[in-house]
Amino acid sequence: MSNAFATFVADALGGERFNLLDVGCSGGLDARWRAFGASLRALAIDASVAECERLRKAETNPDIEYVAAFAAGGTTKKIDPTRSQASDLILAIRERLSFWRTLQLRESRLATAEIEDKLRHNAWELTQLADATKPTVVPDLLASKGWTDVDYLKIDIDGSDWEVLQSFAGRLVTLGVLGVQLEVNFVGTEAPTEHAFHNTDRFMRGQGFELFRLDVRNYSSRALPARYVWPTPAETVSGRPWQGEAYYARDAVMSPGALPAGKLAKLAAIFSLWGVPDLAAELLVAERRALAKLFDVDRGLDLLAAQVQPQRSAKLSYRDYMKAFEADAPWFYRREGDIGLGERLAAAWRAYWNPRN
Repeated sequence: MSNAFATFVADALGGERFNLLDVGCSGGLDARWRAFGASLRALAIDASVAECERLRKAETNPDIEYVAAFAAGGTTKKIDPTRSQASDLILAIRERLSFWRTLQLRESRLATAEIEDKLRHNAWELTQLADATKPTVVPDLLASKGWTDVDYLKIDIDGSDWEVLQSFAGRLVTLGVLGVQLEVNFVGTEAPTEHAFHNTDRFMRGQGFELFRLDVRNYSSRALPARYVWPTPAETVSGRPWQGEAYYARDAVMSPGALPAGKLAKLAAIFSLWGVPDLAAELLVAERRALAKLFDVDRGLDLLAAQVQPQRSAKLSYRDYMKAFEADAPWFYRREGDIGLGERLAAAWRAYWNPRN
């Protein structure tokens, strides 16, 4: 995934920070946010003490802090690390899936494995953990550390995600949040307390955010396991929709003038790093006057146009790209007939490098 546009924005912002809040930082911050360089400031939270310590030792940016704590919706929340926070229905369906059977087969080995191997298998509960009797309410933690502005929020903590998200009710816009990345479940009951996509989507729209990208991860049944997508037991090449990644953002195009230029630029960079450069371009076109105070908008559009032309060695400028589209150029369409091997490999390569967590 190209980070050229995000780097361009970071340079234009000068000393302005890109503030990232990562709830569930096991494995480290997503590398794409490093495009902001020294402007990146992050607060990363995870229940694994061992993982936070590992990440802290490897971190080179002094403005990135790792906090070992269980995140919860309230300080009175009782957390049992030995029991999943997911609903009974989700746990029952999980038992039927092939990835869970593989984890059962590997259970004895994982107990003595290195921390990296445990985390690769999402067995964070087998690492040294934070004090479960002292859960952290994330908005309160932000306040205690003097964080009044957050550009990006990510939540992925395998269970109480829904409760933690609700703790931000009425606070996302106040904090200045532009983008939110959430792990969601595509199974669950109709209960309003269920950590399921339908509840997450309703909540986020109620907070003034729109869905701009949705990744679906399929998981096969243990009755007929499919091939795993990654070199670890997780999603498979076929199977039922089980979990996914939902990306929400403020729709600044529908509310012109609602955000200052710096926030608009960061929102455009978020769209680009999400792999939806068309939305970034739409924002640059709609808010050209405001963004022109920060950078050359035409140069930004050219970088975004290049991002959607990975197959072309000689990238068209934004202006020429749009002219080709208006002329109904044939290369905007897949050719008729069978898909050749080269085209299949190219599509597979693009899918592999799509940003995901």
